[in-house]
Amino acid sequence: MSEAAPGLSIVVPVYNGAATVGRLVEALSGLSVDGGLEIVLVYDGSPDNSLAVCRALAEIATVPVTVVEHSRNYGEHNAVMTGFRHARGAYIITMDDDLQNPPEEVVRLYDACRLGGHEVVYTFYETKQHDSWRNLGSRFNGWVADKLLDKPKGLYLCSFRCLSAFVAEAVTAYEGPFVYVDGLILQVTQKIGTLQVRHLARAEGQSNYTLRRLINLWLAMALNFSVLPLRFATLAGAVTGGLGVLGLLAVLIEGLFGHPPEGWASIAAIVLTLGGLQLLMLGIVGEYVGRLFLTVNKRPQGVVKSVTRGGPGA
Repeated sequence: MSEAAPGLSIVVPVYNGAATVGRLVEALSGLSVDGGLEIVLVYDGSPDNSLAVCRALAEIATVPVTVVEHSRNYGEHNAVMTGFRHARGAYIITMDDDLQNPPEEVVRLYDACRLGGHEVVYTFYETKQHDSWRNLGSRFNGWVADKLLDKPKGLYLCSFRCLSAFVAEAVTAYEGPFVYVDGLILQVTQKIGTLQVRHLARAEGQSNYTLRRLINLWLAMALNFSVLPLRFATLAGAVTGGLGVLGLLAVLIEGLFGHPPEGWASIAAIVLTLGGLQLLMLGIVGEYVGRLFLTVNKRPQGVVKSVTRGGPGA
């Protein structure tokens, strides 16, 4: 007979987390959760020995622990999607492995979602313990999300979130390679709540989010969930075309009734500006076409190499 599904699954993408994931699992295992909990650790191809640490934790776990091994690094959001597919709980919490989210906040978040009548609850922080450039990038990402996604105004999209199994199942129906979990969630439900929690400094090491990773995440949001960039390209083309017509009329009038305009430098500047705009528009269209090509050719969202289960009922 199979074990009853727990009330809560906690999905943790693990990347360079060998020094912290043990403390996180120990703290989570000691929580008193209505309906019980399980922990799903998704190893995302990090260069350290995180996989061995996770498997060792599964062997000694006092709660059900599932270790899912990705064959290579696919990114945090792709790892979260894999975690959703292996989670069995009626509610699912996602959190990082760096201990910046205190494990004791998990119960508050779980209760806020299941007792508050929400399908999803996002957390937010009074004070964020991130580098200034990371905070600036988060604000920019939030501003862009306000414009491109059907997001409640002012909602902070945080990786420490709780969602119902219904939302997680609907989200995992997406099979494309370019994943932005929050964009998928917002396509499923608007029954969203918020909860203020504490945010701690990193216990070990540095953030795994580099500028390149943040740009890739921003592109996944901007180009996979909105056609607004294409409309911007169309508007930019219309505006520059209109300015070109006005400039042509001015040149004709000046040539017929005055002196022919001079200044090859200004002409070169205009040509370079228009050429740059054309390349920008082509780049936006090309990015859409390239992503469509990779999606049609079934570029994998994440390849699972192995699954290890431990703890009671494993």
